[in-house]
Amino acid sequence: MSNLKIEIFGPGCPKCMNTKELFMRALSEMGIPADLREISDVEQMIQRGIMSTPAVFINGDKVIEGKLPTMPEVKKLIKQNLE
Repeated sequence: MSNLKIEIFGPGCPKCMNTKELFMRALSEMGIPADLREISDVEQMIQRGIMSTPAVFINGDKVIEGKLPTMPEVKKLIKQNLE
């Protein structure tokens, strides 16, 4: 199993920080290795077509934009992207 690549885009707002924390907790609880990166560069956000934050990409695919996910949603997204 290869590591998931998770990118969390945002300017460091509370929702963005909470999203990062949820993903870190979920990965830890599930025992899944991942390359998790927090990206605040506006140019990268524009290039990726992000209109609102937080935005999360897993393995290059946008899975969340403009909302704070719940822990069950985060775990479901992680599981779906392991397949």
